[in-house]
Amino acid sequence: MEQSRIRNFCIIAHINHGKSTLADRFLGLTETIPLTKLTEQYLDSNPIERERGITIKLAPVRMIYGNFVLNMIDTPGHIDFSYEVSRSLAACEGAILLVDAIEGIQAQTVSNFWLAEKEGLKIIPVINKIDLEGTQIEKTKRGLVETFGLLGRDILLCSAKTGEGVKEVLEKVVLEIPSPRGNPEALFRALVFNSFFHPYKGIVVSVKVVDGELEAGTPICFKASGARAKAGEVGFFTPELKSQKVLKTGEVGYIATGLKGVTSCRVGDTVISDQSWGFSPTALPGYKEPKPMVFFSFFPQENKDFLLLQISLEKLKLNDASLNFIVESSPILGKGFRVGFLGVLHAEVTQERLEREFGVNLIVTSPNVQYQIRKTDGEEILVKSAVSFPPINQIKEIKEPIFEVKIFCPEGEIDKVVKLCQARRGLVMDINPVIEESMTDQLVLTVYIPLAELIVNFYDELKSISHGFASLDYEFLRFEPVNLAFVEILLNGKTVGPLSFLCLKTEVLRKARDFVWKLRSIIPRQQFEVVIQAVVKNKIIAKEVIKPFRKDVTQKLYGGDQTRKDKLLKKQRKGKKRLKKVGSVVLPQEAFLTILKVN
Repeated sequence: MEQSRIRNFCIIAHINHGKSTLADRFLGLTETIPLTKLTEQYLDSNPIERERGITIKLAPVRMIYGNFVLNMIDTPGHIDFSYEVSRSLAACEGAILLVDAIEGIQAQTVSNFWLAEKEGLKIIPVINKIDLEGTQIEKTKRGLVETFGLLGRDILLCSAKTGEGVKEVLEKVVLEIPSPRGNPEALFRALVFNSFFHPYKGIVVSVKVVDGELEAGTPICFKASGARAKAGEVGFFTPELKSQKVLKTGEVGYIATGLKGVTSCRVGDTVISDQSWGFSPTALPGYKEPKPMVFFSFFPQENKDFLLLQISLEKLKLNDASLNFIVESSPILGKGFRVGFLGVLHAEVTQERLEREFGVNLIVTSPNVQYQIRKTDGEEILVKSAVSFPPINQIKEIKEPIFEVKIFCPEGEIDKVVKLCQARRGLVMDINPVIEESMTDQLVLTVYIPLAELIVNFYDELKSISHGFASLDYEFLRFEPVNLAFVEILLNGKTVGPLSFLCLKTEVLRKARDFVWKLRSIIPRQQFEVVIQAVVKNKIIAKEVIKPFRKDVTQKLYGGDQTRKDKLLKKQRKGKKRLKKVGSVVLPQEAFLTILKVN
């Protein structure tokens, strides 16, 4: 295909604004997928995506429309997966900005627009869901004009559900998104924007060819890692892998490398032909390194599964470059990993993928954030968990991460949102209309709030008090001093590191009491007494006791067939399948997440 007839674009929007549905309509309109086989959320191949109704992974697909090749990337909408959006934008020349005709401009609408604008992409604004009752088309159109400086005549209307206006959107993609730049006569260079592990092809990288061309069987090299391989297979996403003889300038496709080492292929790296290595072609601009916002500890239930967990995390990192993890050891739980995520939803999805796709049974501890510690000797360190803190007498100052949060909500809910922010130690800096001098009732609050408060049920509470109409976006601002206490949790006199936590000194007594009380209601009764204690600086500040069973489950059975006892014991074992043993006390998974509910 001629370079001038290639269009590379992605669909960006806030969550639930109809990206995947619009992608389905494109697949049907271009006959990429026969209508008899086209299902809802076709590009969302992961079962978790379908169950939750969200996109968590970018999904590229090649479509033929008339005399043009359209390479489309469907992107996630939730803020926890914004890194996926940034990777998609780097492989495109244009973007469809999709906005719900009822909800209007939301947090990720604004965030994604500026990401695309920064990349210099041609943006096509589209208002979706025009078939529904209660649409505010003119209001939404005015919002796009006044917020982003777009022209009203450039805004398209469509219903991805019914197909109305979809053809016009696709026509505008062809007419207005520029063809990819690049020199077809130059040495081969391509940008890696995604990767995954294939059991037979090894590591497969998704690339956008910037210069030159690559034939199957050509030796290749990764500029940053220095890894060398042979392009065993090249091809396009249809969306299944479809092999071709060659990838040419401007095309989006894949390269099967045959590599097994997961660190060999990094997202953002530049692939070149190995023969051109001596000429040192300039590396393409990569991606901004993602910074984890929330930290969990993942431990295998069985110590023998540590290697399986490590391999599983490495394979997940291939197509989730924002995943960060390091080895961590616990005297109670053994060896595991401290894993950094972009948000709590990102962590939940990763845990679910590990358990479903790789069969790893996990113990997941409560989330932590990264603190900045200045020691008495002047050294500054970053600490990611409470148990990693140096001794108190060595600490001169503790600083916590503060985030600038933009909260979008209707005017009628503003008082409740402000109260929520203040209850979470948030400082409301500004309240303005989303659109100046207009009739819209959407307001945007600028709030400075500690990340420790932001990750603990904040978004769920925000959605609840605003009846689902509020949304938010956030970014790191700075570290600020904070007066914290380290609460140590003991079970029968033994410290359980993963249950220990940090909190403000002014709230330490209340939170410690709440925590041990909730643990008492969660931990099953044992055959022995369980004493739960909260300790601060070797002083017990809260205590609960779980009384033991008086008799075992088979005590009532006297004599008779042994199979009766076996059935009862089997039933008991089945009920304890999800229990984790810590020392001599059996804990359910819920115990490790109790900190999330202590506010």
